[in-house]
Amino acid sequence: MATNAQMARLLYALGDTLLEGTSKAAGVPAPIVQGFVEGVAVGTSDMVKKKKKGRRAVSAYNKAFGRAYKRQKAKMTKKNGDWKKGCTAGRCMTAAHKEVRKEMKR
Repeated sequence: MATNAQMARLLYALGDTLLEGTSKAAGVPAPIVQGFVEGVAVGTSDMVKKKKKGRRAVSAYNKAFGRAYKRQKAKMTKKNGDWKKGCTAGRCMTAAHKEVRKEMKR
């Protein structure tokens, strides 16, 4: 099997061969066509690379809200997991937010 350097030389030679025919058909000198294609290829590879995002830092409020939501949900659900009468996920979240706001003030 060919090494990376050998494959690179082979691909460059293949590209040059393809460009010669294109430059003759278009009536443009080969070095100009080659420079254009290499410039486009370099620009394209730079555009494709995406900058990796860092991991999101979980805020203290978010952590406290998660704990409060678990406590509120335990109060508002039955043993089988259904919501008690008058309780919904929205009310549970509202109660949890209210609890966290009080907790964070302290």
